[in-house]
Amino acid sequence: MYAIVEINGQQFKVEQGKKLFVNHIKNSEAGQALEFDKVLLVDNDGTIKVGAPTIDGAKVVCEVVNPLVKGDKVIVFKMKRRKDYRKKNGHRAQFTEVEIKQVIA
Repeated sequence: MYAIVEINGQQFKVEQGKKLFVNHIKNSEAGQALEFDKVLLVDNDGTIKVGAPTIDGAKVVCEVVNPLVKGDKVIVFKMKRRKDYRKKNGHRAQFTEVEIKQVIA
């Protein structure tokens, strides 16, 4: 059984027992239980239910494993040749690690 759920503006395929890295969820703590009710699709052993836009009564229950995980560093380098213009910048995306406990449909 799996579901497509929208979390912080992004869609994820979730199954029970899987771990996900989602965009950082503010004010979350390790061990906290979260519920997401924007379930777009549910597949229950070949029986597919598609919401318009969401499925009523369906939700995904998950637990926060790590509230703040930093992603890999991304280097942004800009240069214009023969103009003595060089800019180097970088950033690290912030994620929250969650474990899917239950898919209720």
